[in-house]
Amino acid sequence: MPVSGRGGRAGGGGRRDPGDSVSGGRLARWFGKRQAEAPASPDPRALAEQFWCDWQAMLPEIATALGEGEPQLVENQLCELVAALHPDLHFSLERGIRAIYAFVVSGQEDPALRAFTDEWKALAPPDTPLWEFHDSVPAVPDPTEVTVNLGPHRIGLADVRVHAQVDEAHGVVDVAVYHPVLADLAPEARTALTFLPLDATLGERMAGERLRRVETAASAPTDGIDLLELRELIHRLAR
Repeated sequence: MPVSGRGGRAGGGGRRDPGDSVSGGRLARWFGKRQAEAPASPDPRALAEQFWCDWQAMLPEIATALGEGEPQLVENQLCELVAALHPDLHFSLERGIRAIYAFVVSGQEDPALRAFTDEWKALAPPDTPLWEFHDSVPAVPDPTEVTVNLGPHRIGLADVRVHAQVDEAHGVVDVAVYHPVLADLAPEARTALTFLPLDATLGERMAGERLRRVETAASAPTDGIDLLELRELIHRLAR
């Protein structure tokens, strides 16, 4: 039932690839894009103000599509709405953590987009039981309950093991991610399965701040930890 997409270019931060989907802790998702020209001298605050005016105008249509279980009916309009804020932003409409629905607008930790997501979040309406708003992809409550669909493979993240090397002085961690099916995946899917568990566990922003080097492990690490243990390690480091 989720809708997600991006406003402009096909590149970007690269945490998730088109065609990836996630279920369990977060709904499955699919991607689209709309091409748009960024303003020559964009004013992030003015663009964010316009976004929320347009969002309010669209809410009845969004509510109808969600009520009918057909969120794809508003995918084009949401792509255009986010592209008007900035064409390189990504978005997703999914089940919320505290509210029924969550709308996420993400710059995938691109510093050039931070002003746009900061203003967007600052001007967002307060969260309600129906809607919550995030300016980066949030962590799921329990990543070990998440299932990732990559092509024909349905992969449980409970089997992920991570070798973590902590750099206390710099407050960062180098990780190598292992899953038993990694060797059977195509290179793009292998990369996706390396990063998806980290975003699901830590959230996009904390993963970007605290993970320095991320690699794919060819074999199971002898000192591997699961995703919940990785989350606890990172949270201790961040305190």
